[in-house]
Amino acid sequence: MAKSKDARRVAANEALAVCNSIRTSPRKLNLVAQSVRGLDAAKAVAELSFSKKRIAKAALAVLQSAIANAENNHQLNIDKLFVKEAYVGKGLVMKRMHARARGRGARVLKPFSNLTIIVAERGE
Repeated sequence: MAKSKDARRVAANEALAVCNSIRTSPRKLNLVAQSVRGLDAAKAVAELSFSKKRIAKAALAVLQSAIANAENNHQLNIDKLFVKEAYVGKGLVMKRMHARARGRGARVLKPFSNLTIIVAERGE
């Protein structure tokens, strides 16, 4: 027997894209996600393209993936799309050691983040 099909995570007029394990802290990535929440898709792409933050390139790739999912998988009109949700979650944390004076060591934490972007079609 086959497994039953899972219900869709988003509504019929929405599409999402997820990127796990982005090598930055959730706090820094959330600043970029805040800058595009609620914007039209074209404005959000422009905002991320010209952002000076390093991690904006990864966020731009996720946004473009969500737009492509909306167009190809769900047949939504890309001119009416807007960023409905953009949220960040914690990923794993790599622990490393940094040599310090007198034979001691200090812990270095290298956090990862998960980014989810949901785009929706605006109703008339």
